[in-house]
Amino acid sequence: MRFQNTIRKEVIIRGTGLHTGREINLVLKPAPRDAGIVFIRTDKGNREIKANVRSVSDTAFATTLAADGVRVGTVEHLLSALSGLNIDNAYIELDGPEVPIMDGSAMPFVNMITNAGMAKQAKRVSCLRILEPIVVIEGTCQIAVTPYEGTRITHRVSYTHPAFGEQRMGIDITGTNFINELAPARTFGFLRDVEMLRARGLARGGSLENAIVLGDKEVINKGKLRFRDEFVRHKILDVVGDISLLGMPLYGHIIANKSGHTLSIKLLKKILLSKRSWEIISETPAVSPALGLTA
Repeated sequence: MRFQNTIRKEVIIRGTGLHTGREINLVLKPAPRDAGIVFIRTDKGNREIKANVRSVSDTAFATTLAADGVRVGTVEHLLSALSGLNIDNAYIELDGPEVPIMDGSAMPFVNMITNAGMAKQAKRVSCLRILEPIVVIEGTCQIAVTPYEGTRITHRVSYTHPAFGEQRMGIDITGTNFINELAPARTFGFLRDVEMLRARGLARGGSLENAIVLGDKEVINKGKLRFRDEFVRHKILDVVGDISLLGMPLYGHIIANKSGHTLSIKLLKKILLSKRSWEIISETPAVSPALGLTA
């Protein structure tokens, strides 16, 4: 059984928004127990947006949250880092509509949180434990969650591209695994899609410095991939961030096939509606660590 955690001191980070191309200042601050993760748009009169599945307003090419007409986009990498490190409560102040993309991975946020330190709080964490399978299917894409004593994600991606075709990975989501095996994995995209995205007002801040870019035959970026299967690792990183929008750790095995943000959010909504398929617990299962680091 673990206690809730926040960060020990505030930290500041500045970077470019992947889709808006804007320079964003972000301040991560400690928050009291039971506060959860809360985004605060300082450029919009300190309007708050709770990091919760009910706040999700868009899942096209990133996860976007909104409340009362105020939005914050590309939240998944920062949420993934917070969840992977077991930070339950934090205020995230930013002066623009998007979390900075940094290098396209969660590692800069992991470093920021680690440097701030973790503070244990006098309230135990409640967790949602899956009791029976829940499945979402859309065409050839599927995502499901089944009972599991701990948190595990298995993902399969499949593309018809010379640089990579099919990649699979299954991993228990522990603090050590997250930091070493998932956090460094970068987001990726196809050069052929760039014009379409920019015509839609997206990817204005995208570059070879913050994404893996695939041309017709190969990876355009100089240097090696961080992992041979970096693409599927990043997909799992995204799932960690998206499922954190439940507002509490999830104990179960998530199995995804060619899935993205949209199906992850649909799975969360179906979980919340399937009340007989889960229970709330306040003790950490005896097998497999909880999502992230224990205090």
